[in-house]
Amino acid sequence: MKRTGLLALGFLCLAAPGRPAELPEFYRTVDRVVWIVEDLDRTARELRRIGMTSFTETEEAGVEGNYRGKPATGSVRLMSGRFADVAVHWIEPRSSGNAFADFKDRHGSGVFALVHRAPSEEAFDGEIERLRGLGVGVLQRGSLETYAGKIRWVFFDTEREGKYVLGLIHFPGNDEGPLTVPTENPSGRTVVQFAFAVKRLEPVSEYWARLGFPPMRFTHGKLRELRYRGRPGGFDMRLGWQRHGQAPYEWIQSLKGPDIYVDHIKAHGEGFQHFAFRVQDMDAAIAWWRERGYQVSMSGAWGEKDQPGSGRFAYLDAERLGGVAIELLWSYRAKR
Repeated sequence: MKRTGLLALGFLCLAAPGRPAELPEFYRTVDRVVWIVEDLDRTARELRRIGMTSFTETEEAGVEGNYRGKPATGSVRLMSGRFADVAVHWIEPRSSGNAFADFKDRHGSGVFALVHRAPSEEAFDGEIERLRGLGVGVLQRGSLETYAGKIRWVFFDTEREGKYVLGLIHFPGNDEGPLTVPTENPSGRTVVQFAFAVKRLEPVSEYWARLGFPPMRFTHGKLRELRYRGRPGGFDMRLGWQRHGQAPYEWIQSLKGPDIYVDHIKAHGEGFQHFAFRVQDMDAAIAWWRERGYQVSMSGAWGEKDQPGSGRFAYLDAERLGGVAIELLWSYRAKR
C-alpha cells in the first residue's frame, strides 16, 4: 500500500440583499462523489462482481487541513475510481477528528458529498465568499501540493438542512495528481439520477433555493404493480426534482410505507439514497443483478401498461456496496 497525505474539504456562498442567489455554472456538473464506506475491501470486491473494475489500489492517507475551524486529524483508507461513469473517492475512516469519521459515526456507510470543480482559484475563493454571505460555513477544507501547483478542496456545512455535503475542488492546470480517477467505464452504464430520501421536501427545497439552486418541482404520480421485499406493496411517495445538471436530483418523501425510503432513513438517516441506471430490458437486467447476489427490494410501474409514457422501476438492495440502493429504470418504446 502507498501512503499519501491528502484529504479535507469545504464550501460557502453570498448574494446582495434583496437579490436571489446566482448559481455558478460549474454546478451543472458533478465532478466527483465522496463515498464513505465501513469496509473498503468489501466494497472493492462488490464493484468487481458487478463489472465496475476501474479503480485504483487502496492507499493509506493522512487527513490534513482544517475541520470545523480546528486542525483535522486522523487517517483513512482511500480508493479512487468509477461507479459506472461517475468519478468516486471511496473513503474508509480509520480514526476520529475529521468530517469523514464523523459522517461514518452518524450514518454508517453512504454518499458523503457531491463535489463540483471550480475552473479557477478566483472562482473557488469567490464561491466560498458567496456562500459565507448566505450563512453557509466550511465544514472541512484542505490542500495538496503538486508539481503544477496546489490542489484545493472544501466541504461546506450543508448537511443538516440540505441533507448532503456540498463540495468544491480546484486543480491547478487540471492536474489531479494523487486524486486522479481512472477514466475507463468498463460497465458501460450511465448514472441518470442522484436520489435522496428525506422526511419533508419543502424545507430542503427552500434551503437549496436560498443558495441559488433551482427550487424543486413536485410530482405525485399514480403507480401500479407495487412490490416490497417480495410481497404486494402499498407504498406511496411525493417526488421533488432539481434539473440543473447533467443528471437530475430526485428527492423522495415517503407518504405511505413500508418502503425502502423509510428503511434508508431508519438505517442511515436522511440523505443520499440511490443511483439510477436506465435499462433496455428490465427482466433481463434484474436477472443479471440477481445472478450476482443483488435482490430486488422494491418495484412497480407507472402509466398505462404498454402505452407511451409508461415504464417500470426496480430497486436493488446494494447495501453491501456502501449504504446505497440502485434503481433500474425502463421506459416503454413503441415498436417501429
